[in-house]
Amino acid sequence: MILAGDIGGTNARLAIYDVERGKPKPLALEVVPTRHYGSFQEVAAGFMERHATPVKRACFGVPGPIKDGRADPPNLAWEFDEERLADELGLEKVYLVNDLVANAYGIAALEEEDFALLNPGEPLEGGNRALISPGTGLGEAGLLWIGDHHRPFPSEGGHTDFAPRDELEIALLQFLLTHLEHVSNESILSGSGLYRIYQFLRETGRAEESAWLADRIQAEDPPAVISTVALEGGSELCVRALDLFVSILGAEAGNLALKVFATGGVFIGGGIAPKILPKLKEPAFVKSFTAKGKMKTLVRSIPVHAILNDKTALLGAARYAGLQGGQPE
Repeated sequence: MILAGDIGGTNARLAIYDVERGKPKPLALEVVPTRHYGSFQEVAAGFMERHATPVKRACFGVPGPIKDGRADPPNLAWEFDEERLADELGLEKVYLVNDLVANAYGIAALEEEDFALLNPGEPLEGGNRALISPGTGLGEAGLLWIGDHHRPFPSEGGHTDFAPRDELEIALLQFLLTHLEHVSNESILSGSGLYRIYQFLRETGRAEESAWLADRIQAEDPPAVISTVALEGGSELCVRALDLFVSILGAEAGNLALKVFATGGVFIGGGIAPKILPKLKEPAFVKSFTAKGKMKTLVRSIPVHAILNDKTALLGAARYAGLQGGQPE
């Protein structure tokens, strides 16, 4: 039995899996709001107490870099240490992996219905793959082909500099520089980033905010309101904000595809993609994805899929721990 965790800035997902040949089978699963707990140890210990199943190994996908078995996520006030967690939870071994690495390992455990096709392309057998996931933050990872399977590797590409492509995006960058010391891709391609785009369009007079919309933004979660209203077509401001978000996401997905030579495909993960799927299926995303000058033909041939299964990182964490323990594929 394996304890798997997908730790996000908003929620922590924990599950116990029976890892056999093929897809891990869940025996217990919970979603816990991270803001309600002072440490991850508290969350994990409570989960294990509620589900008294013999577990020897665990793997947790954590947002941010992992160094020497330790992690201090930039978007989460928790600290992680493999040895300390193993000792406090009574486990033989704990593995910490970047959350996008966990997601990447999970891709192999998904079924056809867990994906939505955004660009068909013509994938090369044995080509590298890439994963980009906007959510509370922006995660990126690569999947290197090593002869008979893909091996995921981490990246902190979400924190690289935002590169505007036209006058509107230049104005967006200038606006954000008055509020942020460093404007990264994550500053825009995240839940808070969508709200920043909304504020930019509103405060620069590019679209008007109705009184009812201002009330909803004040009372509810702004990114959720913006995306919901945009998909309903209920506000030009929300529609323009989500359109710009999707366009920039397409451009960064194309950048990542070129950087890792992802001829085997690009995957859009994270919590936002399934919620805005109708927008991702509109022409703007693929247009931005393929607008790469001399490399346009190459990028056009790369298939793009949105991941719809919100348990992908859990499955990946379970697979990783199973593989480290000698469990066959």
